[in-house]
Amino acid sequence: MSVPPEGGSAKSRGGQADPDAQVFVISVAAQLAGMHAQTLRTYDRLGLVTPLRTTGGGRRYSPRDVALLREVQRLSQDEGVNLAGIKRIIELTNQVEALQSRVSELAQELANVHASYRRDLVPIQRNALVVWKPKHQR
Repeated sequence: MSVPPEGGSAKSRGGQADPDAQVFVISVAAQLAGMHAQTLRTYDRLGLVTPLRTTGGGRRYSPRDVALLREVQRLSQDEGVNLAGIKRIIELTNQVEALQSRVSELAQELANVHASYRRDLVPIQRNALVVWKPKHQR
């Protein structure tokens, strides 16, 4: 993955900002998140927020990473959740998002299967079983 110049902005097709573009150096990300850069290093070490690394080993944060840092700070300061709890919340949130994505994929697959059904075939319901017995046996 190529990294835009430090402090640069990455745009995806259509001119929209890419929330996963790794554009912020640690000092900028810390300022945007309202934290000290050392806090970001600690969170990286604990696995709370894991930025991508440049070939030289420098951290690059995306807008999504900065939003996650803000959420970590909110959970810690406003809600009183410890860092282990925050890590678990992040893991469960990621798991829920992955499962929701999989459900969407399966729903689309099911819709495709239903769309491929032949419309000229009509199912016939068979509700009753009739047993015939002759009245007279010879």
